Amino acid sequence: MPATRPRTEGDWFLLPAPQPTTPVRLFCFPHAGGDATAFTPLARALAPAAEVWALRPPARGGRSRDPMPADFAALVEAVAGALDPHLGPGRRAAFYGQSFGALLAYEVARALPADRRPELVVVAGAPSPAEWTERESKDLDAAELLRLTGLEELVRADPELVELALGGIRTDLAVSATYRYRPHAPIGSALYALAGADDPMLATTGLTGWAAHTGGAFGHRVMPGGHLLATVDRPGPVDLLASLLAAGPRPSW
Repeated sequence: MPATRPRTEGDWFLLPAPQPTTPVRLFCFPHAGGDATAFTPLARALAPAAEVWALRPPARGGRSRDPMPADFAALVEAVAGALDPHLGPGRRAAFYGQSFGALLAYEVARALPADRRPELVVVAGAPSPAEWTERESKDLDAAELLRLTGLEELVRADPELVELALGGIRTDLAVSATYRYRPHAPIGSALYALAGADDPMLATTGLTGWAAHTGGAFGHRVMPGGHLLATVDRPGPVDLLASLLAAGPRPSW
Protein backbone atom coordinates (compact mmCIF):
# COMPACT_ATOMS: atom_id res chain seq x y z
CA MET A 1 0.00 0.00 0.00
CA PRO A 2 1.64 3.29 -1.04
CA ALA A 3 1.99 5.85 1.75
CA THR A 4 0.27 9.20 1.35
CA ARG A 5 2.18 12.47 1.57
CA PRO A 6 3.60 13.58 4.94
CA ARG A 7 1.49 15.96 6.98
CA THR A 8 1.55 17.66 10.35
CA GLU A 9 -1.12 17.32 13.04
CA GLY A 10 -1.20 20.57 14.98
CA ASP A 11 2.11 21.90 16.26
CA TRP A 12 3.31 18.73 17.93
CA PHE A 13 3.17 15.86 15.43
CA LEU A 14 4.49 14.87 12.02
CA LEU A 15 2.98 11.93 10.16
CA PRO A 16 5.77 11.03 7.71
CA ALA A 17 3.72 8.28 6.02
CA PRO A 18 0.01 8.65 6.92
CA GLN A 19 -1.92 5.38 7.14
CA PRO A 20 -5.54 6.41 7.84
CA THR A 21 -6.91 2.86 7.87
CA THR A 22 -4.26 1.42 10.20
CA PRO A 23 -5.63 0.36 13.61
CA VAL A 24 -2.57 1.36 15.66
CA ARG A 25 -0.65 4.60 16.06
CA LEU A 26 3.00 4.54 17.11
CA PHE A 27 3.98 7.83 18.75
CA CYS A 28 7.74 8.34 18.45
CA PHE A 29 9.86 10.53 20.74
CA PRO A 30 13.26 11.69 19.41
CA HIS A 31 16.64 11.78 21.14
CA ALA A 32 18.23 14.92 22.57
CA GLY A 33 18.51 17.42 19.76
CA GLY A 34 16.44 15.22 17.47
CA ASP A 35 13.45 16.16 15.37
CA ALA A 36 10.41 14.32 14.06
CA THR A 37 12.12 13.71 10.72
CA ALA A 38 14.39 11.17 12.43
CA PHE A 39 11.48 8.72 12.18
CA THR A 40 10.70 9.11 8.48
CA PRO A 41 12.47 5.88 7.43
CA LEU A 42 10.80 4.01 10.31
CA ALA A 43 7.37 5.33 9.34
CA ARG A 44 7.78 4.22 5.74
CA ALA A 45 9.13 0.81 6.72
CA LEU A 46 6.32 0.13 9.23
CA ALA A 47 3.52 1.07 6.83
CA PRO A 48 0.86 -0.23 6.64
CA ALA A 49 1.24 -2.14 9.94
CA ALA A 50 1.25 1.08 11.97
CA GLU A 51 0.94 4.81 11.51
CA VAL A 52 3.87 6.73 12.96
CA TRP A 53 3.14 10.00 14.74
CA ALA A 54 6.55 11.61 15.36
CA LEU A 55 6.86 14.24 18.07
CA ARG A 56 7.94 17.70 16.89
CA PRO A 57 9.75 19.24 19.87
CA PRO A 58 9.95 23.02 20.12
CA ALA A 59 13.09 25.06 19.39
CA ARG A 60 14.11 23.23 16.20
CA GLY A 61 13.03 22.49 12.65
CA GLY A 62 9.60 23.83 11.77
CA ARG A 63 9.16 24.93 15.40
CA SER A 64 12.40 26.87 15.72
CA ARG A 65 10.55 29.95 17.01
CA ASP A 66 8.59 28.05 19.66
CA PRO A 67 10.25 28.10 23.09
CA MET A 68 11.08 24.87 24.86
CA PRO A 69 9.23 24.48 28.19
CA ALA A 70 11.35 25.61 31.10
CA ASP A 71 11.88 22.18 32.66
CA PHE A 72 11.26 18.47 32.16
CA ALA A 73 8.00 18.43 34.14
CA ALA A 74 6.58 21.27 32.03
CA LEU A 75 7.62 19.46 28.84
CA VAL A 76 5.85 16.29 30.00
CA GLU A 77 2.71 18.27 30.75
CA ALA A 78 2.76 19.99 27.35
CA VAL A 79 3.28 16.75 25.41
CA ALA A 80 0.62 14.89 27.41
CA GLY A 81 -1.82 17.71 26.69
CA ALA A 82 -1.07 17.57 22.97
CA LEU A 83 -1.45 13.79 22.91
CA ASP A 84 -4.67 13.54 24.91
CA PRO A 85 -7.12 14.27 22.03
CA HIS A 86 -5.52 11.53 19.94
CA LEU A 87 -5.81 8.78 22.56
CA GLY A 88 -8.62 6.99 24.31
CA PRO A 89 -10.75 3.83 24.43
CA GLY A 90 -10.99 2.10 21.08
CA ARG A 91 -7.80 3.71 19.76
CA ARG A 92 -4.76 1.45 19.82
CA ALA A 93 -1.60 3.39 20.59
CA ALA A 94 2.02 2.66 21.46
CA PHE A 95 5.04 4.83 22.29
CA TYR A 96 8.63 4.47 21.06
CA GLY A 97 11.37 6.70 22.45
CA GLN A 98 15.14 6.90 22.08
CA SER A 99 17.57 8.09 24.78
CA PHE A 100 16.15 11.38 26.13
CA GLY A 101 13.00 10.51 24.16
CA ALA A 102 12.68 7.18 25.97
CA LEU A 103 12.51 8.88 29.35
CA LEU A 104 10.07 11.43 27.95
CA ALA A 105 7.86 8.72 26.43
CA TYR A 106 7.66 6.86 29.73
CA GLU A 107 6.95 9.96 31.84
CA VAL A 108 4.30 11.17 29.37
CA ALA A 109 2.62 7.74 29.51
CA ARG A 110 2.62 7.98 33.29
CA ALA A 111 1.16 11.50 33.22
CA LEU A 112 -1.78 10.51 31.02
CA PRO A 113 -5.13 9.40 32.49
CA ALA A 114 -5.29 5.62 32.84
CA ASP A 115 -7.83 5.27 30.02
CA ARG A 116 -5.55 7.17 27.63
CA ARG A 117 -2.26 5.45 28.28
CA PRO A 118 -0.64 3.50 25.43
CA GLU A 119 -0.87 -0.28 25.45
CA LEU A 120 2.90 -0.49 24.91
CA VAL A 121 5.92 1.70 25.67
CA VAL A 122 9.19 0.82 23.91
CA VAL A 123 12.27 2.52 25.36
CA ALA A 124 15.60 2.44 23.54
CA GLY A 125 19.07 3.53 24.63
CA ALA A 126 18.13 4.78 28.09
CA PRO A 127 18.51 3.71 31.71
CA SER A 128 15.33 3.33 33.75
CA PRO A 129 13.89 6.42 35.46
CA ALA A 130 15.17 5.23 38.83
CA GLU A 131 18.67 4.91 37.37
CA TRP A 132 18.61 8.06 35.27
CA THR A 133 21.45 10.41 36.07
CA GLU A 134 22.48 13.85 34.92
CA ARG A 135 25.53 12.48 33.12
CA GLU A 136 24.40 13.64 29.69
CA SER A 137 23.77 17.11 31.06
CA LYS A 138 26.81 17.53 33.28
CA ASP A 139 29.64 15.41 31.95
CA LEU A 140 29.05 15.64 28.19
CA ASP A 141 28.99 18.75 26.09
CA ALA A 142 26.80 18.96 23.00
CA ALA A 143 29.65 18.26 20.57
CA GLU A 144 30.63 15.07 22.39
CA LEU A 145 27.04 13.88 22.48
CA LEU A 146 26.71 14.56 18.75
CA ARG A 147 29.74 12.33 18.19
CA LEU A 148 28.65 9.54 20.54
CA THR A 149 25.19 9.31 19.00
CA GLY A 150 26.76 8.71 15.59
CA LEU A 151 25.09 11.77 14.04
CA GLU A 152 28.25 13.80 13.54
CA GLU A 153 28.94 12.07 10.23
CA LEU A 154 25.52 13.07 8.90
CA VAL A 155 25.97 16.80 9.45
CA ARG A 156 29.71 17.51 9.52
CA ALA A 157 29.85 18.55 5.84
CA ASP A 158 27.48 21.46 6.48
CA PRO A 159 28.52 23.95 9.21
CA GLU A 160 24.99 25.33 9.39
CA LEU A 161 23.57 21.87 10.08
CA VAL A 162 26.23 21.30 12.73
CA GLU A 163 25.22 24.47 14.56
CA LEU A 164 21.53 23.61 14.32
CA ALA A 165 22.19 20.11 15.68
CA LEU A 166 24.33 21.44 18.53
CA GLY A 167 21.71 24.05 19.41
CA GLY A 168 18.98 21.41 19.65
CA ILE A 169 21.16 19.17 21.81
CA ARG A 170 22.02 22.02 24.18
CA THR A 171 18.35 22.87 24.57
CA ASP A 172 17.40 19.30 25.42
CA LEU A 173 20.35 18.77 27.75
CA ALA A 174 19.25 21.80 29.73
CA VAL A 175 15.75 20.29 30.07
CA SER A 176 17.18 16.86 30.88
CA ALA A 177 19.20 18.37 33.74
CA THR A 178 15.97 19.32 35.51
CA TYR A 179 14.61 15.75 35.64
CA ARG A 180 14.18 14.33 39.12
CA TYR A 181 13.00 10.80 39.67
CA ARG A 182 10.34 10.31 42.32
CA PRO A 183 9.14 6.80 43.26
CA HIS A 184 5.68 6.04 41.93
CA ALA A 185 3.33 3.21 41.14
CA PRO A 186 4.24 1.36 37.92
CA ILE A 187 2.16 2.00 34.83
CA GLY A 188 -0.08 -0.75 33.49
CA SER A 189 1.22 -0.49 29.92
CA ALA A 190 3.44 -3.25 28.59
CA LEU A 191 7.07 -2.14 28.52
CA TYR A 192 9.93 -3.25 26.28
CA ALA A 193 13.51 -2.02 26.71
CA LEU A 194 16.07 -1.97 23.88
CA ALA A 195 19.76 -1.20 23.57
CA GLY A 196 22.27 -1.25 20.75
CA ALA A 197 25.10 -3.72 21.28
CA ASP A 198 27.63 -1.00 20.40
CA ASP A 199 26.04 1.78 22.44
CA PRO A 200 28.93 3.73 24.06
CA MET A 201 26.59 5.46 26.53
CA LEU A 202 24.54 2.67 28.09
CA ALA A 203 25.45 -0.52 29.93
CA THR A 204 23.25 -3.02 28.12
CA THR A 205 23.14 -5.22 31.22
CA GLY A 206 21.02 -2.55 32.91
CA LEU A 207 17.90 -2.92 30.78
CA THR A 208 16.15 -5.06 33.36
CA GLY A 209 15.92 -2.02 35.63
CA TRP A 210 12.91 -0.97 33.56
CA ALA A 211 10.94 -4.01 34.77
CA ALA A 212 10.09 -2.32 38.06
CA HIS A 213 8.30 0.48 36.19
CA THR A 214 5.49 -1.55 34.67
CA GLY A 215 2.70 -3.67 36.08
CA GLY A 216 2.17 -5.20 32.64
CA ALA A 217 4.30 -7.43 30.45
CA PHE A 218 8.03 -6.69 30.31
CA GLY A 219 10.62 -7.66 27.75
CA HIS A 220 14.10 -6.52 26.77
CA ARG A 221 16.64 -7.08 24.02
CA VAL A 222 20.12 -6.06 22.94
CA MET A 223 20.31 -5.71 19.19
CA PRO A 224 22.86 -4.61 16.59
CA GLY A 225 23.44 -0.87 16.55
CA GLY A 226 24.72 2.08 18.50
CA HIS A 227 23.09 4.60 20.79
CA LEU A 228 20.39 5.57 18.29
CA LEU A 229 18.58 2.79 16.48
CA ALA A 230 16.27 4.87 14.24
CA THR A 231 17.72 7.90 12.43
CA VAL A 232 17.16 9.93 9.29
CA ASP A 233 19.22 7.40 7.33
CA ARG A 234 18.05 4.09 8.83
CA PRO A 235 14.65 2.87 10.02
CA GLY A 236 15.73 1.10 13.20
CA PRO A 237 14.03 -1.91 14.83
CA VAL A 238 11.22 -2.28 12.28
CA ASP A 239 10.71 -6.04 12.56
CA LEU A 240 10.75 -6.00 16.34
CA LEU A 241 8.30 -3.10 16.56
CA ALA A 242 5.97 -4.76 14.06
CA SER A 243 6.08 -7.96 16.11
CA LEU A 244 5.44 -6.15 19.40
CA LEU A 245 2.51 -4.23 17.94
CA ALA A 246 1.04 -7.39 16.42
CA ALA A 247 1.04 -9.02 19.87
CA GLY A 248 -1.81 -6.76 20.95
CA PRO A 249 -2.57 -5.09 24.28
CA ARG A 250 -1.87 -8.20 26.41
CA PRO A 251 1.35 -9.70 25.07
CA SER A 252 3.00 -12.78 26.51
CA TRP A 253 6.73 -12.38 25.83
